[in-house]
Amino acid sequence: MAPMAPPLLVAVIGSGPAGIYAAEALVKQTGGDVRVDLFDRLPSPYGLVRYGVAPDHTSIKSIARYLQKVLENPAVRFFGCVELGRDLGRADLLECYDAVIYSTGAMVDRHLRIPGEDLPGSVAATDFVNWYCGHPDAAEHAFDLSVEEVAVIGVGNVAVDVVRILAKSADELRATDVPEEVIEALARSRVRRVHMIGRRGPAQAKFTTKEARELGELENAGIHVSPADMDLDPASAELAETDRHVRGNIKVLNGWTAEPPADRPRRIDVRFWRAPVEIIGTDRVEGLRLERTRLDDTGRVTGTGEFETLPVGMVLRSVGYQSVPLDGVPFDERSSTVPNDGGRVLGPDGVVPREYVAGWIKRGPTGVVGTNKSDAAETVRNLLEDLLDGAVRTPPKRTIEELLESRVASHNLRAVTYDDWLNLDAAEIALARRLDRGERVKLARWDAMTSACHTRK
Repeated sequence: MAPMAPPLLVAVIGSGPAGIYAAEALVKQTGGDVRVDLFDRLPSPYGLVRYGVAPDHTSIKSIARYLQKVLENPAVRFFGCVELGRDLGRADLLECYDAVIYSTGAMVDRHLRIPGEDLPGSVAATDFVNWYCGHPDAAEHAFDLSVEEVAVIGVGNVAVDVVRILAKSADELRATDVPEEVIEALARSRVRRVHMIGRRGPAQAKFTTKEARELGELENAGIHVSPADMDLDPASAELAETDRHVRGNIKVLNGWTAEPPADRPRRIDVRFWRAPVEIIGTDRVEGLRLERTRLDDTGRVTGTGEFETLPVGMVLRSVGYQSVPLDGVPFDERSSTVPNDGGRVLGPDGVVPREYVAGWIKRGPTGVVGTNKSDAAETVRNLLEDLLDGAVRTPPKRTIEELLESRVASHNLRAVTYDDWLNLDAAEIALARRLDRGERVKLARWDAMTSACHTRK
């Protein structure tokens, strides 16, 4: 590709995998003739790799080491504690950059829309995940782990992660990066039974076979699925024959139909063909009412009129993530994504010049971490095609440094640089050494994180 002069200036909003992969693609596809500024409202990069991947999945969390190399490229800069809509507006970015890529992910959970969902003790799995992963927004959250039974609604990988954290002992998590106050809370947990609930059958479960297998290998908990729940309708049986993923899941699940050892401190019950219809309680969650389900002739879930109530004291809903609108950027409320064509943002009148999307806000919460790499590469190819055509590139009106300087007084804005983040990184590693715990222990509170960022070595 012929170099463009002066270097291309691109802002990427969000420094999770999608944003960092977009920065990597920009550097590679321009031969380095680019400057990419990554913005994040948090003082730390890596998004869901840091705050969504379960702390005991160290192999997946090691992706951060790959992403770190992108952040250390001289063509890439990191600006933490800078929030779109609060500190910078859409118009500000378009004044300072040739193009903007939004990669803010999917930050909120989907609701069940059933009676009792707002009772204390009914919480989003995203909040629980943020808490045990040390997200600063969740540092003040409190979860009542004095209850003996908990229901986790959903049968995807996030639900499996939540179940596994609830079922493990605190000692099993001490070598991970879970914040110390979370370890202390988990050590006090009185949870003895966890129900994982799916509206459909075992052939439709969304968790990976690897995740399922790990759930069955816990030392602290036995696991059980009713043999009746494993009866497959003809369509599901055919799926189990033709789909390798389904076949693997069915094999693992069939291994859980025997009663688990009675000497385990905790028990996991995987319950298929159950739809939550009401969360019961007055002042807080006291139970969960379920309706038995089946698939109709069209493959849709339908109720059978058979009901049961679980005596749970907490309900964690894990039925999907969704993105939230960005100030001034087109948004499809139905799909919870920014309308786009290969990453080009679409408005009522067609393509919106110089604005692009990548990651979950582009395609919805699908795929694995690595899916974001090809997704971002597609967006960047289209961005460069537009700029090389000369249709959208205009000289920036001012620099981002000038803009941020003007916001210091009015917004009390102090952006976190990559070097500042390295100070926080070092503080977490040092904390792990002091506590004799693994590679790092996360600082989870905003004041502790920002203080560590701005403490010079």
